[in-house]
Amino acid sequence: MRLSVGLTRLATFATIWPGIVGAQSDSHDDNWDVDPENIITRDVCVLGGGASGTYAAIRLRELGQSVALVEKQDHLGGHTRTYHDPGTGTTIDYGVWVYENNTEATNFFGRFNISLTVQDFSRITQASQRYDLRTGEAVPPPAGNATDAMVRYAEQLLKYPYLSNGWDLPDPVPADLLLSFRDFVAKYELGAAVEILTLYAQGLRGDILDYPVVYIMKYFSLGVLSGVQNGFLTTANHDNQELYAAAQAELEEDVLLNSTVIRIRREEEVVDVETGSKQHHILVRTATGVKLIKANKLIVTIPPTLANLEGFDLDSHEESIFAQFQYSFYYTTVLSLPGIPSDVQIVNRGIDTEYNVPVLPGAYVFSPSALPGVFTGYFGGGDQNLTEGEVAELIQGNALSLQNAGYDVETVEILAYGNHSPFELFAPAEAIASGFYRDLYALQGYRGTWYSGAAFEAHSSAALWKFTETLLVEKVLSG
Repeated sequence: MRLSVGLTRLATFATIWPGIVGAQSDSHDDNWDVDPENIITRDVCVLGGGASGTYAAIRLRELGQSVALVEKQDHLGGHTRTYHDPGTGTTIDYGVWVYENNTEATNFFGRFNISLTVQDFSRITQASQRYDLRTGEAVPPPAGNATDAMVRYAEQLLKYPYLSNGWDLPDPVPADLLLSFRDFVAKYELGAAVEILTLYAQGLRGDILDYPVVYIMKYFSLGVLSGVQNGFLTTANHDNQELYAAAQAELEEDVLLNSTVIRIRREEEVVDVETGSKQHHILVRTATGVKLIKANKLIVTIPPTLANLEGFDLDSHEESIFAQFQYSFYYTTVLSLPGIPSDVQIVNRGIDTEYNVPVLPGAYVFSPSALPGVFTGYFGGGDQNLTEGEVAELIQGNALSLQNAGYDVETVEILAYGNHSPFELFAPAEAIASGFYRDLYALQGYRGTWYSGAAFEAHSSAALWKFTETLLVEKVLSG
């Protein structure tokens, strides 16, 4: 799950966080005639080895199903990133930082005997400093009582308990959920809470105040509110990648790393000549050549953008739904920032913007780590797809602006970098009102295909594990 930073126990809270990319098909290997030794036959094929895909593969094996898991990276974990300092061995999580405390999370970590601890952010929270990182100018705290505003926000959130598990919205969708965040804040006098809520809802595109408020409620959910009040879970070793390394070791040959889909033909088109049963055929380019996966069922956990689904045999109905998704660009880093005290968190706020929301592209926060002088930095590209070099240049400029705030920052070294794009798939309020999520969820099981991942829940690992568990038990395996 991603994080934010405190509500003084409800007020000042820092953040983070936070598939296989659409296949590019080469004509020479877009060939369905594959040698028998390169054919993999499984009950279920899972595309994407992030939180949802890894959980699905492990649970399906526990439930007696054979699995093939396809992942484009050389490791599992999706948005999870852990930096291992070469000098001290200290580990720093800079992607997925903490987890909501639910049964699926504790069971999944327990499955691999990974110890958990409760994360306390009070030390960081109390030392937050606000600056406009375009200039280094100090920005005053929000006006008003943040705790009271958060209580009012919680009262509104409690009206929509169904937002805690997926996007099963009523018809018609409640009007308040479709308000812009700006109008929702004005209606319920939440101005003093905007800093807290926007620090958590990082990675959104453009002006966060224009988003339908339902997306803010999916980010700052009841589970997050509980975590702020009672503590979040994290690994005792502060190495969240440990979970995925253990899962990868268990899956062994059932996971295909460094692999991308070339083409897919789904079950209504393909009949197995030996068994007479319908199958999905997934042609995959792997590190050791092209392989053909034959599977009875298909689970997709990658972000379902049209670019990512390029190799799929989408029909016009599927394409019309997925084409409505928009998304943003989000990046995370580990930075060496000598000159900033290790007990200070730097929060980027706009001196001249409404509710002081930060200007993007730009950093959201520089948060201290366990290593003196080393910080995690979270960066929003908004609607700009930036290169690693462009992110580095902008984030260094943000950090160097702190010279104007009196900090002795002369050098900025990026020790680790993660690109989490495309991030936070969303649809406009008009589409949601017209039944976008109803139509999206109606794709579950359509053409023998099921879906999980952040587009179907939220950018929260624990929430995704809960969603995926229900999907597997009640839908994928129910027949």
